[in-house]
Amino acid sequence: MGLVLGLAAMLWGIGHLMKAPRNARLCMIGLLFIFVLALQLILPDGHPVRLATGESPALWLILAGFTGLAVGYGAIIKRLRTQADHKLSEQAPQKKTGAFADGELERYARHIVLRELGGPGQKRLKDARVLVIGAGGLGSPALMYLAAAGVGTIGVIDDDVVDSGNLQRQVVHSDDAIGMPKVFSAEQRMKSINPYIEVRPYKRRLSDDIAKDLFSDYDVILDGTDNFDTRYLANRFAVELDKPLVSGALSQWEGQISVFDPANGAPCYQCIFEKAPAAELAPSCAEAGVLGPLPGVIGSMMAVETVKIIAEAGQALRGDMLIYDALWGETRKIGLKPRPECPVCADRQNGARA
Repeated sequence: MGLVLGLAAMLWGIGHLMKAPRNARLCMIGLLFIFVLALQLILPDGHPVRLATGESPALWLILAGFTGLAVGYGAIIKRLRTQADHKLSEQAPQKKTGAFADGELERYARHIVLRELGGPGQKRLKDARVLVIGAGGLGSPALMYLAAAGVGTIGVIDDDVVDSGNLQRQVVHSDDAIGMPKVFSAEQRMKSINPYIEVRPYKRRLSDDIAKDLFSDYDVILDGTDNFDTRYLANRFAVELDKPLVSGALSQWEGQISVFDPANGAPCYQCIFEKAPAAELAPSCAEAGVLGPLPGVIGSMMAVETVKIIAEAGQALRGDMLIYDALWGETRKIGLKPRPECPVCADRQNGARA
């Protein structure tokens, strides 16, 4: 039995050194247990392998029972803790429609003294509703800065859970949140930053059947996804509902950001990226790698553009794309124009409204 436990410890240690996800390590140990239990049931009494692995299946079944009880107890505790956190969030100071709550004016004082923002701009932020698609690399800094800036209602949609491989760049999450749905991890962090805001977590993938109703509830959409299918879907419904789409993208050392808003004369995403590139030409971050601080730079820029749009301050990146090369410390801006034959936004270009 000691041999098997030693093998399990070795598998866990190797997985930890290789930065394997916790769930993957648990699966390997589970497979080892099933293999050993099968040997105990198949091999005859007195077989050397059976003797070396515990002699009797009863020992392993008892161990499995205790492990199951421990896992179940942990799951119950985690669920109770989550419910308690939600209850505390509900009891925290809530935003008041039409007025700032006690403590908010001091919190946003550095905004209010900005000439381009001021009290009216901060009031627009308080009344605004922003949806962030993805609580990963780009979503993490955007969510934290939108919360800190006082955006009154922030929705976040993501169907993934926190993994140890995320923590190199997805700063809204912590090591304690490994295994937790990203939207709930982000919600806890955002409420700890600013208890005056409302956070709406949606633990699911964005899909055609929910996108229109979901987008209708928000003023600005932020696209922090890492796949083209979701980008085109988000663009299609943002255009249909005349919602500005703040879009960021990353690749290794380079990031880009633009505001796609045909309702205000800018092109949409599909005007610029007519179709998705071949998979080998646009590898994911997992395949190609990405510099850890880079999502922080681009995600923070996405929050800046959102604040500008809501507060009507300065000039947002409508019709422009900002490209940042972190490796060489260079930025450049290129102009973007609507594509007259775009199947998504051609009618918006002509001034039509659905």
